[in-house]
Amino acid sequence: MRTYATAQHTGTDPGQCDATAVRIINGTRAYVLLDGIGRRLETHQWALKAARQIAGAAARRGNAEAGLRYVYNLHREDAAHYGSEHQAAAVVAVKAPGQPLTVAWCGDSRAYLMERGIAVRLTDDHNKRRVHPPTATNPYGGNRNHITSFLGSDATDEDRQRRHGHPAIETTTREITGPCRLLLASDGAYEPHEDARHDLYAECDGDDLIPTVRDLVNLAVDTAVKTSRSLDPNQVYADNATALLANLNP
Repeated sequence: MRTYATAQHTGTDPGQCDATAVRIINGTRAYVLLDGIGRRLETHQWALKAARQIAGAAARRGNAEAGLRYVYNLHREDAAHYGSEHQAAAVVAVKAPGQPLTVAWCGDSRAYLMERGIAVRLTDDHNKRRVHPPTATNPYGGNRNHITSFLGSDATDEDRQRRHGHPAIETTTREITGPCRLLLASDGAYEPHEDARHDLYAECDGDDLIPTVRDLVNLAVDTAVKTSRSLDPNQVYADNATALLANLNP
């Protein structure tokens, strides 16, 4: 029985630059989502290759941070020598039998755990809104679409810490005590739901993973289109929306 499903929608963009990958090695499952920055076909192809690299490295090491950091450093060395041609926000989750779930990320793609009727967000965005949170005088805070860490950068943890107050890669661990669901989502998939105050748990609670995750990204795009049209009929926009939904067990 299939235990995960993915879905993508280009939104109103002319192309798709996001990618997902799953790798299973000796029962250890690695799930990866990359939100490619840009609209070029080459960026999509690069993101697909990088997602597969990360999934393989994370599954072999049995740890999300170890897998992401290995590939991050490979691309960091290339960026340092040749410049940063392609970039992506990345989120990785690894579940080994009998072990806690590990999650690692750079950028603003997110991981959520769906359990006990609640969608628990596991990641903390790397973006300017985190660096400059909303205040009484600036209720919107920094630009949430300006990310402060990404795969393809030449920055080290120390570089990002000095400049933005967080490392290039962050990680968290979560005990899995019973059946639950993992959601990985690009900002184009989660932001419209968050802005419209949709119940993310309810949106991810369908019996069949494939139509559930497909409906999730389609609703995200439809919501973004309707919201942007209501603000300015001449500026209708919806970002690429990508999501991966997986059933997890202890």
